[in-house]
Amino acid sequence: MASRLVPKVNSKQGGSPCKEKHVVLLSPVGKIKISGCETGVHEIKLPKMSVLPSGAESSVACEVCEGPEEMPQPLQQCTAWLRAYFCEPATTGTLPLPAFHHPLLQRDSFTRQVLWTLLNDVKFGEAVSYKQLADLAGNSRAARAVGGAMRSNPIPIIIPCHRVIRSSGDSGNYGGGQQLKEWLLSHERLQKEKVAGRCSP
Repeated sequence: MASRLVPKVNSKQGGSPCKEKHVVLLSPVGKIKISGCETGVHEIKLPKMSVLPSGAESSVACEVCEGPEEMPQPLQQCTAWLRAYFCEPATTGTLPLPAFHHPLLQRDSFTRQVLWTLLNDVKFGEAVSYKQLADLAGNSRAARAVGGAMRSNPIPIIIPCHRVIRSSGDSGNYGGGQQLKEWLLSHERLQKEKVAGRCSP
């Protein structure tokens, strides 16, 4: 997939463009690039991976390896959330989600509705089909449009488009590549089983 150009998002007051900052997070799946401003996170770019770490164990510490001294709050919250996702997934539910500041998420559209539904209704370790997500978002015939919404998701992992799979059970396409999608699904399954194992009598 060709890399998309992100249009500059003007802030509401006075129309001055955002002061965009960039952070690189070293994660178990490689370097994740995050951009954002004081208002919110603009985009998360996943590494394109052909080889992934074996097993879904978080053997690599999740650390910021490049970034500004003064990091805007949304970027701090985003890196904290992603670090928790890879290293201590059970804690993600207690962390604040960063604000998002991407034009796609500010316009009222079916794409935004689908992404919000996915964020709110499809929990860690779960998966839904494109059709099921279309149903949840209020338009059962829009499975193809759901696929389009997944492709244009600017905030992957936090808005978990990797949890949307084909009705056949096949994992389907993913912006970061199919192997990364399968790794993320496997990571969530293993972590969920671990937590369930701890909770069972």
